[in-house]
Amino acid sequence: MLDSRTREIVKSTVPLLESANTALTQHFYQRMFRDNPELKDVFNLSNQVSGRQPAALFNAVLAYAKNIDNPAVLASAVERIAQKHTGFAITPAQYDIVGHHLLETIKELAPDAATPEVIDAWAQAYGALAGLFIGREEQLYQQSEQKIGGWRGYRDFIVKDKQVESAVITSFLLEPKDGGAVMDFLPGQYLNLHLVSPKLANNEYRQYSLCQAPNGKTYRIAVKREPNGVASNFMHDEVHVGDSLQVLPPSGDFFMEVGPEIPVVLISGGVGQTPMRAMLDQLIKHKHTAAIHWLHACEDGTQHAFQKDIQALRQANSNLTTHIWYRTPGEQDQAAEHYHSEGFMNLNQLKDSITTPNTHYYFCGPLPFMAMVKETLVGWGVSDDRLHYEVFGPHETL
Repeated sequence: MLDSRTREIVKSTVPLLESANTALTQHFYQRMFRDNPELKDVFNLSNQVSGRQPAALFNAVLAYAKNIDNPAVLASAVERIAQKHTGFAITPAQYDIVGHHLLETIKELAPDAATPEVIDAWAQAYGALAGLFIGREEQLYQQSEQKIGGWRGYRDFIVKDKQVESAVITSFLLEPKDGGAVMDFLPGQYLNLHLVSPKLANNEYRQYSLCQAPNGKTYRIAVKREPNGVASNFMHDEVHVGDSLQVLPPSGDFFMEVGPEIPVVLISGGVGQTPMRAMLDQLIKHKHTAAIHWLHACEDGTQHAFQKDIQALRQANSNLTTHIWYRTPGEQDQAAEHYHSEGFMNLNQLKDSITTPNTHYYFCGPLPFMAMVKETLVGWGVSDDRLHYEVFGPHETL
């Protein structure tokens, strides 16, 4: 446990951190990749270019400094990051590297403020936080290893099927090369891939949503092609049926766990429907008795993935209702047959049918979309404990 003096010193650096903002973490990543280029095989460099990763790290460092007297308030963030880290096979030694570059960054950007006392306080604070992550991640590694069909580290899977789901989304059915069972997961979680190929400048780790309920034998993931996405374009263009992929166990802190009597509303925008697809599959598989609402918004019919699957499930299950929004329907898109409303999603259209006191809401999609959904539901008086959402990539707060 950190002593009061150490906590006091760390808190005193909050104004310095705030004034530096993301320049701190941008400098940190630049020096770390310069001195430890092997870590380019761990981090998603696309998120470096976009600025999302430096921003996410800065917010995490700042939050830790502000809440160092009560780190329990950061429990959900710690769990989310630990889950992500297990998908990168992070090791304790890598925490030492990160800690070194963080302290050196403070020295280089704020030489006047970086007294030996300040550096020592931050070294102790970082060590405590790293220990927390290392301990939790080891628990997660062991849990995955001990489950039926579970494993630790990399396991080879064969692509058994590759299915084009829309103009931008393709799904991949993966089966273990060793012929063994695979561990169950909670619907909403993702699968971790380690992509290694001479066609890639660096090895790439990626997390892709599992879009089918667990069956103990295979996993199905869905991948959206991003315009400049190194990994997503590789998956779409270079990975074919019969190829082998290195897979790490499923993980993620966004998942659905509800009793059969709980009404569920699944709300998605674009590729955000992929974790919802596994949730819906699980609800149907377990013969959920309460109402299920599937609400989805996308550009048009060409980008509407899983359309026929959802229509078939709706026809076969009387407790499932659907509502689809196309922002700009194409000439081939037929109202009532392919979609219900034109334009952006408007939940107020359905307020009376999707609000009951015990309904739980799960939503995923672009950040502005999710902010709209959350603002609408909170405005209706829905409590936070019934709101569940996922941000793809580095976590950001709605």
